[in-house]
Amino acid sequence: MSENYGLIAFVIIAVIIFWFLPALIALVFNRKQFKYILLACIPAGLSFILWGGVLVWALGGKAVSKYADKACSEAKTQ
Repeated sequence: MSENYGLIAFVIIAVIIFWFLPALIALVFNRKQFKYILLACIPAGLSFILWGGVLVWALGGKAVSKYADKACSEAKTQ
């Protein structure tokens, strides 16, 4: 029975990481709205559709355009 505790702990940690994955992604791509995305993750984990919406919100930050602009400017200088 004691060997199951490790598996249970692993599953709980994996679920928490998956549940708050949009918030972790928001740290990279959408820092300005991280707090709102973090709060939205709490009820969103109960609905896969809502969780997907929060994930899209987290990915829709300004970092993507920043890196795209940087890549375009580097390509023009070469």
